[in-house]
Amino acid sequence: MSGPSAEERAARPNGPRKVSATEECVGPMRLTQEPIQVLLVFAKEDSQSDAFWWACDRAGFRCNIARTPESAVECFLDKHHEIIVIDGRHSRYFEPEAVCRLIRATKPSENTVILAVVPQRPADQEEPSVLPLLCAGFSRRFVENSSVSACYNELIQIEHGEVRCQFKLRACNSVFTALELCQEAVEITSEDHIIQYVNPAFERMMGYHKGELIGKELTELPKSDKNRADLLDTINTCIKKGKEWQGIYYARKKSGDSIQQHVKITPVIGQGGKIRHFVSIKRPHIDNNNQVHKFNKEERCSGEHSQSECHSLRHRDRRKDSIDARSLSSRGSDAPSLQNRRYSSVARIHSMTIEAPITKVINIINAAQESSPVTVAEALDRVLEILRTTELYSPQLASKEDDPHTNDLVGGLMSDGLRRLSGNEYVFCKNMSQSQLAIPVTLNDVPPSIAEMLNDEECWEFNILELEAATHKRPLTYLGLKIFTSFGVCEFLNCSEATLRSWLQLMEASYHASNSYHNSTHAADVLHATAYFLRKERVKSSLDQLDEVAALIAATVHDVDHPGRTNSFLCNAGSELAILYNDTAVLESHHAALAFQLTVRDSKSNIFKNTDRNQFRTLRQAIIDMVLATEMTRHFEHVSKFVNSINKPMAAIEETSTSSMNSDCDGQANIRNSPENRLLIKRMLIKCADVANPCRPLELCIEWAGRISEEYFAQTDEEKRQGLPVVMPVFDRNTCSVPKSQISFIDYFITDMFDAWDAFACLPGLMEHLSENYKYWKGLDEMKCKSLRPPPS
Repeated sequence: MSGPSAEERAARPNGPRKVSATEECVGPMRLTQEPIQVLLVFAKEDSQSDAFWWACDRAGFRCNIARTPESAVECFLDKHHEIIVIDGRHSRYFEPEAVCRLIRATKPSENTVILAVVPQRPADQEEPSVLPLLCAGFSRRFVENSSVSACYNELIQIEHGEVRCQFKLRACNSVFTALELCQEAVEITSEDHIIQYVNPAFERMMGYHKGELIGKELTELPKSDKNRADLLDTINTCIKKGKEWQGIYYARKKSGDSIQQHVKITPVIGQGGKIRHFVSIKRPHIDNNNQVHKFNKEERCSGEHSQSECHSLRHRDRRKDSIDARSLSSRGSDAPSLQNRRYSSVARIHSMTIEAPITKVINIINAAQESSPVTVAEALDRVLEILRTTELYSPQLASKEDDPHTNDLVGGLMSDGLRRLSGNEYVFCKNMSQSQLAIPVTLNDVPPSIAEMLNDEECWEFNILELEAATHKRPLTYLGLKIFTSFGVCEFLNCSEATLRSWLQLMEASYHASNSYHNSTHAADVLHATAYFLRKERVKSSLDQLDEVAALIAATVHDVDHPGRTNSFLCNAGSELAILYNDTAVLESHHAALAFQLTVRDSKSNIFKNTDRNQFRTLRQAIIDMVLATEMTRHFEHVSKFVNSINKPMAAIEETSTSSMNSDCDGQANIRNSPENRLLIKRMLIKCADVANPCRPLELCIEWAGRISEEYFAQTDEEKRQGLPVVMPVFDRNTCSVPKSQISFIDYFITDMFDAWDAFACLPGLMEHLSENYKYWKGLDEMKCKSLRPPPS
């Protein structure tokens, strides 16, 4: 292939084609990287320089060519290329090591990758050492090869490796600039407590110069004798477990004086999931009229309620009841454990409080600070730090060593994958086959054996799996007919029972019977739970009939056409749906959209055809909102809003009424019946119905656990086959512990949510099942059993 002509270079001096900028992330920092620039330093044009030129063209890199060392340095200082390729084959034109040293002598070159092109050696000649090249400043070498593909592969590897790393390192300069200008003292140590960095504010506070501190162990520095004897042990016990510690600590300055500081120490998890650094943020603690901040007696480990225990709030055993101050004051010590659990759940979620609009809240706090004592103002500063984060509702996990099952569940269920598209396309296969069992036109046509089963559908212990078997895997149509009729859905929508039957049949046929979990039986199970919740007195008195109809329809369609794979999988596979919905709530958006598309496509199954336009819009909005609420990335947001907007205000009214011996039913009704809170109730209702398996009777719980595990196993198998990122590595069918996965799921997602829902809807039977099922999984785990059931004795 011939090289680029002079006319081509003149017309395209900065690169042959336009390439858009790409985004990179360094922690929470989002960076934009412009197209890569490459400088070729070749004294003479030959096939090798041409190959690199055309490789740059193929990769979309901007390319310049320099013929002399002087022009190379001049061009580099003008363009700041990310990659420099220096011809090292012919020393008669220039010394490649000398050119490299010239470039390395410039400041911008510290983040540049410099490649040496070296001549090929005869097969019988010994391979020369790369050390002279590395000592001269080269990053790597390339044995001459005039193949464009070979040059392209080399450049692409450099881009994805060193260039991206250097780009991220370059961005760290801004972070260090922020640290240097920060008014709070910052100290960074290694995992062995060797000081690695202190900022100027730290130097000013402590009186040391950083040269006197960096490289020293913390134990080498003088300590103040004003601290409690066991305080250092308490701090070390906490941070070694990966938990944040903050509190009051006395430090000794270089002058020998003691200074009282408010200290926050945060472990930083690095390579291998281990603690690699500790970051300490310190500021002088102002003692205002001898009133000192009390953080549970001057210190606390993040998420704790006592000094002596460093349990993670989110990862501790939630089946152990802990009663908050409110339940202690308003209920006797012998109160039922289920009731205590409800109130402790409210206390645990308290830290997630956030009310919109956030800007108004921040402004109110800012105004309050102006007239507050210093201690209160400082406390409000910390409140504002929390409120200003972009991850208000995202729990912070400790290292993956703590609980890989929880980490994998969170990664698989609460993220949209790695946003990495590949050539693999995951396309849905529509399964619209009809059941071999005759579908009834009305309830009167239901076979007697099935009708007898359906008589128990109002009971929580109703066995949906028996209905699945009796209906040949078509339980949704039969159960739907029964439940929709009992709630008067046809009358409300002004549609015939035949239309409803056609619609139910259409929806059921749009579920994939081949899925082990996300099939029409799961939809029927969620519909059953939804109807059960709607019949609870407090729920029933909070919602109107439109809400009930919307909830039943949303439950029916909430997973329609589910492919048996998670959102993360679809995003990683570059599926058509992931692209269509911008990697955001992909499946939930698809379920809602497809349900309406299928419904209105044919008049025979259009249950909305006789509905008033305004009523239809209200109904449609409610259905979509509920289906989208089943997406897990906003799980904690929904639960927190429910607790703070409904549970807590109602509990406060209840306590006030109890203490004054009066009842305030109207006050509680006003809270429940506001449009905003009805929305929260509906979201919470369908969320709980969607993941109610751990609250079912044990045998049903075990069966559902097996089904979801099998679906996750199949996803892991496919990810490995297609070379995709494995979203949930613990769900490997050869190594997975099903009991551990269930324990993690219950601890992390289920307990708090059902505590809150139970506090509202009063569901003691469900909570009893949840407790017993949890004990079952715990028992299997303690036996080191990884399967669904204990081994035969």
